[in-house]
Amino acid sequence: MTDADSPMGIVVSVRGAVVDLRFEAAALPPINTAIVVEWDRPAPLILEVHSHVDPQTVRAIALQANAGLARGTKVHATGAPVTVPVGEAILGRLLDVAGNLRDGGAALPPETPRRPIHQAPPALKDETATTGVFETGIKVIDLLTPLALGGKAAMFGGAGVGKTVLVMELIHAMVEKYQGISVFAGVGERSREGHELLTDMRDSGVLARTVLVYGQMNEPPGARWRVPLTALTIAEYFRDQKHQNVLLLMDNVFRFVQAGSELSSLLGRLPSRVGYQPTLATEVASLQERIASVAGAAVTAIQAVYVPADDFTDPAVTAISSHIDSIIMLSRRLAAEGFYPAIDPLSSSSVLLDPLVLGEEHYRVAQEVRESLARFKDLEDIIALLGVDELGTSDRLVVKRARRLQRFLSQPFTVTEAFTGMPGRSVTRADTLAGCRAILAGEADDWAESSLYMVGTLEEARQKEAAAGKAQLTP
Repeated sequence: MTDADSPMGIVVSVRGAVVDLRFEAAALPPINTAIVVEWDRPAPLILEVHSHVDPQTVRAIALQANAGLARGTKVHATGAPVTVPVGEAILGRLLDVAGNLRDGGAALPPETPRRPIHQAPPALKDETATTGVFETGIKVIDLLTPLALGGKAAMFGGAGVGKTVLVMELIHAMVEKYQGISVFAGVGERSREGHELLTDMRDSGVLARTVLVYGQMNEPPGARWRVPLTALTIAEYFRDQKHQNVLLLMDNVFRFVQAGSELSSLLGRLPSRVGYQPTLATEVASLQERIASVAGAAVTAIQAVYVPADDFTDPAVTAISSHIDSIIMLSRRLAAEGFYPAIDPLSSSSVLLDPLVLGEEHYRVAQEVRESLARFKDLEDIIALLGVDELGTSDRLVVKRARRLQRFLSQPFTVTEAFTGMPGRSVTRADTLAGCRAILAGEADDWAESSLYMVGTLEEARQKEAAAGKAQLTP
């Protein structure tokens, strides 16, 4: 449909990002289709039809900033959903919600294929279950919350506990270990973080196999609400047409929910629990159900989820967690004590932590580590009141080994090297198991706890301990 023969309408009211349009001489444009505003600004303005108000009026949501939009402005309906460019041409590029380039680079070739952002999820019979393990090189994740290759993992944590750093480290892991495509969706994040990620990827050579899609904090709620669909559309193209494995990263899915809540208020809906939109479960499900693997290609999704006020019972958090295979809980207490990554080993879980998937040995070591850390947590109050010396012999031994396990499960990251001065460490699953097994067996009982802090393998900790011993002997 050309612009000349597309239905024309006018703007009749503007309430923030929600715009009412009247089409008097034509049929109303279908829901979820795009409408282009003919205004006097250099930047285009695209609206998306949300609902039909009456036989002549539709309610639409602005996907770009609409400050200055006036009543009476002409619009034309495209009759089709918003489409975004997909394929090899967009690798290494940065796009916005409508598929426009935002990296200041060359224009895309005219033959670049485009796909609508609204797609149905794969049929249940076409989806494949996966038991392959996505090895990250991060000890605490690989040991206690293994990620599924082709599954969905989420990192839940409050502000400032390390979600974005963990996402960036996982991008490095994907590019180094698995020659796949990465699609990164920056949903409602700070412009500074977006710029840093782009610069880091360019410097590390990762950008050539990555597509960045941003709907940032300074953009209207419509952009933040639809940007995950844009990223998903790009990932689905590589999965379905190119049959390539895709790592889909989203930072931060809570901002998607938050944008939906803002729009729900502007649309005049009555709020639901804790002020969230009444359609919360439906919106989250419509996004998560599209993240699926089919025969021949896997989409591995890793999502950061902000937890408001560290309340893990928040409706948004519980709605998202019900769709997730591996749940990684980030702890403010561990972050305050300097244990990074600040992953809580007792609250985190994974459907893959099963002897039939990982083997009896891995499962046994993981359970022993968890039991040791759980016993230590139970004894913490007694230790704080009476001291370690008041414990029985067996409990003192448990505490000694649990503290060493806690330190061994910390490790320096590649992406934080510039800040910490410590080179990043990637540890194989076999080395992680060997180290934990040795600590549980008492091999490190006489070592200083600091020897196990922020190291990679147990061998590195052994060398650190030996070096510390030599330094003490030197007069």
